[in-house]
Amino acid sequence: MSTAPTSRLSMTQVLLCGAAIVTLSMGIRHGFGLWLQPVTTERGWTRETFAFALAVQNLAWGLAGPFAGMLADRFGAFRVLVAGALLYALGLVLMALSTSGLAFTGSAGLLIGMAQSGTTYAVIYGVIGRHVAPEKRSWAMGVAAAAGSFGQFLMVPVENGLIAGLGWQSALFVLGAVALAIVPLSFGLREPRALPAGSGMPQQSVGAALKEAFGSRSFRLLTAGYFVCGFQVVFIGVHLPSYLKDHGLAPQVATTALALIGLFNVIGTYAAGVLGQRLAKRHILSAIYALRAVAITAFVTLPLSPLSVYVFSAVMGVLWLSTVPPTNAVIAQIFGVRFLSMLGGFVFLSHQLGSFLGVWLGGKLYDATGSYDVVWWIAVALGMFAALVNQPVREHPIARPAVASASSAA
Repeated sequence: MSTAPTSRLSMTQVLLCGAAIVTLSMGIRHGFGLWLQPVTTERGWTRETFAFALAVQNLAWGLAGPFAGMLADRFGAFRVLVAGALLYALGLVLMALSTSGLAFTGSAGLLIGMAQSGTTYAVIYGVIGRHVAPEKRSWAMGVAAAAGSFGQFLMVPVENGLIAGLGWQSALFVLGAVALAIVPLSFGLREPRALPAGSGMPQQSVGAALKEAFGSRSFRLLTAGYFVCGFQVVFIGVHLPSYLKDHGLAPQVATTALALIGLFNVIGTYAAGVLGQRLAKRHILSAIYALRAVAITAFVTLPLSPLSVYVFSAVMGVLWLSTVPPTNAVIAQIFGVRFLSMLGGFVFLSHQLGSFLGVWLGGKLYDATGSYDVVWWIAVALGMFAALVNQPVREHPIARPAVASASSAA
């Protein structure tokens, strides 16, 4: 199996800069649900219009992810991160200025989605995989994922305060300036231009790596499971505030709920990364998806109150992004780290297809039925499906006789 390159950035530097970038990039996006009602009310749009734009955002994020990962694997993460930060700031500004559904979809959807593909997990995890020793890799990925969760805990109340104090448009201008802070942080993730000659990295082409991955049953199963993750978390993240308001709960309940999800996911993602060093990652993933299905079932069947919302948010928070470290660690464990950003991008594409469907169906079925109930039960069924499909994943490194022979000959 391949090893990480011998010339590395320090683990501390990678984790500090990577975690700070994920805190900003994920923290900003986690609060987008807070804009649903003020934007649709002022513009006179339906909820489906807003939901469709965020669905396109998730789809664009997923579609651009493999290409962002490919560029990061080939040229290093730095250039991709800088480009992503600039797109992020531009998208937020244009999101505030959009006066039609089409323009809103182009800014909040396409631009911000492409920006997120270059500033979030796939790119950061590629750097972690290449510069953190294998025995600490799952833990390090857990740290980065926990940073994204802390970003949600930190940024959701900030964004709610900005909307209340400045108005929803000015709040987006401020966030555009915040997104630019990713640029100086990216300097801490500048990688060597070329791998050392004796690094032991597999001398695969991009095409060979893709053929190998998509020919692997385990890769396909991980991809199917990640679809469910996207469906569940984005549906809840975008539509939960409106669901609670529809049931007569105060807006502060929704803000607290989203913040609790972020706070408890700091614990969940870090724990998933630590457990991934000790337990089979397929068992961790199956448990997360099954527990999500149980939590959602309890939430929609028990009487709704602020207390039940907070308990649900805490439980879902522990499970929220805790799929991210074990999923990416399995990919690195099976296929190595040479194309980790690209392969992670392809798996994340499936996550974003699920996100597109979850956020769009939430708006579509609400407008059609006046209720979110059908989508909640779809999320339960998909959780049980994902719990089952992760069990057959085989985590051992893939055999590469041709690559091994070539390396030996060299």
